[in-house]
Amino acid sequence: MLPDAALLQRAAQVRLLMLDVDGVLTDGRLFFDDDGRESKAFHVRDGYGIKLLQEWHIEVAVITARYSPTAAYRAHDLGIKRIYQGCSDKNLAYTELKIALGLEDAVVAYMGDDLIDLPILTRVGLATAPADAHPEVGCRVHWQSAQRGGRGAVRELCELILQAQGHWPAILARSAGAEP
Repeated sequence: MLPDAALLQRAAQVRLLMLDVDGVLTDGRLFFDDDGRESKAFHVRDGYGIKLLQEWHIEVAVITARYSPTAAYRAHDLGIKRIYQGCSDKNLAYTELKIALGLEDAVVAYMGDDLIDLPILTRVGLATAPADAHPEVGCRVHWQSAQRGGRGAVRELCELILQAQGHWPAILARSAGAEP
């Protein structure tokens, strides 16, 4: 893990946050009804953190190895325009997105929880993981949330980025009904 000053410096540069779905935006469990339809639970506070980033013009993208209408619906609900599904090679999708947006690795943050996420985590400027990430992931990131996947880890990361970029006081003032 990085010392606080180095971590904040990395977070201050973030212009794109990429998120895995299962185990990051959700707790990793999959539910199926009797007809085989999948459902997942997403934490509302994670969603609000994403909306706050978007208000400050930080792009958010979702990448997952699975195809999931539920994940696509949640991404759309949050205004996430870039969702990559069925990515057995997440690194390829990451490279394509980075080129499309004209961004360097240093300005990208990524949160992943499992081995499939390691190729991206080793490239980005701010590599992060939820508290319950696979141990091989947890020991390779710049920062690990105190919260579990699907239980506020994304929100904690969003707040870290917003604090590092100096936006947090304005968000708090607005939330309290005061002028920033």
